[in-house]
Amino acid sequence: MAAPTAPLRGYGDMNMQTIDPRRFRSVMGAFPTGVAIVATEWKRELFGATINSLTSVSLTPCMLLFCTNEGSATGAAIRKRGMFSVNILGQHQSELSARFTGKHRNRFEDLAVAFSADGLPLLEGAAAQLCCRVTTIHKAGDHDIILGEVLSGQEAACDPLVFHKGAYGIFQRAFGQKW
Repeated sequence: MAAPTAPLRGYGDMNMQTIDPRRFRSVMGAFPTGVAIVATEWKRELFGATINSLTSVSLTPCMLLFCTNEGSATGAAIRKRGMFSVNILGQHQSELSARFTGKHRNRFEDLAVAFSADGLPLLEGAAAQLCCRVTTIHKAGDHDIILGEVLSGQEAACDPLVFHKGAYGIFQRAFGQKW
């Protein structure tokens, strides 16, 4: 792996002062992530939101976490229901990511959706799907960190959607590496 050929942008500003939020967002954009939609059903209404803050936490028990904006309708529904699904998007699903980020009212309208035994929405065509039970919710700045115990999961044979520096992309294996 080659080192960067140009100096890091903003490197001269590396001090112990608080970083500007726009700068922080730009710097964090250098870290590519997968893209997922968390979803739940509450009082016969479906809720869902695009996230890229998904990470595994523990193998015993199997746990994950993700973050939602404070005041998110989906986050509130997950809190009330106590259960949620995670739909990890495939490279062919960038339009779903956009659909579940904005002010789109009927995010699930005309979508192929299956339901788990517990009634959680599972988006058909996703690279992977997990069903979880909320274990803990922590407030962190302007977001909530939601920890969940994974109850079930399945994966499909497709490549994941990747998000990097504000754009969608695809995953490419390093030369010679096999899974």
